[in-house]
Amino acid sequence: MGSVGLLYVGAVLIINGLMLLGYVEARSAAPLNLFVGALQVLTPTYLIFTAGGDTTTILAASGIYLFGFTYLYVGINLLAGLDGTGIGWFSAFVAVAAVVYSGLNFFYFTPSDPGFGAIWLYWAVLWALFWVVLGLKQEAFTRYTGAVAVVAGVVTAAIPAFLLLTGEWADNVNRWAVVLGVVEVISLLVLIPLRTRWTPPAPVAAGSAGEVPVPRGSDAEEARPGSATVR
Repeated sequence: MGSVGLLYVGAVLIINGLMLLGYVEARSAAPLNLFVGALQVLTPTYLIFTAGGDTTTILAASGIYLFGFTYLYVGINLLAGLDGTGIGWFSAFVAVAAVVYSGLNFFYFTPSDPGFGAIWLYWAVLWALFWVVLGLKQEAFTRYTGAVAVVAGVVTAAIPAFLLLTGEWADNVNRWAVVLGVVEVISLLVLIPLRTRWTPPAPVAAGSAGEVPVPRGSDAEEARPGSATVR
């Protein structure tokens, strides 16, 4: 059941990443955040209620709430046009928790799962970037964060979900751990040039007639009265 949810986490990370890159209008990303957020709250709740008191199962399921609450929070913020500072500081909490869950996958769970240990570390970096952009308002990192989110959606969610669903993950977990670790490190380094004021093509926004959409994080958007910085 968690594997199915992971697949759709990949979808929402890609959409949110494209939003930060300026290719998806913010409010149009809200519904998917709400759908996936609800799924990622219902899934761990079901797993915990059916765990029969198994503390290891409950511990493993507890981490899913971190993402369920994140996506619900993002969806509500986007629809309501709220400031993103709260999401940013919640993301700092998620980043720290993700490091703990990474350690659990490496050293605590039996059998260990180094593949998900590597995945949780990448999620820790990504949520730390959300904190930098939204909590600390360092918008120079917006493009970089968006690109990392797209990579995370593919490499740490969609692909592992399909591998889990087909049974390939358990058969080659150590190999996938190495592959994921290498890809994650390379992506973080290769995408560094995106930490600029580069402006992508503006998407067609669902706004008032004649309104020209402004890429998120650009100087023009910052000058627009009442513009929201919510991601």
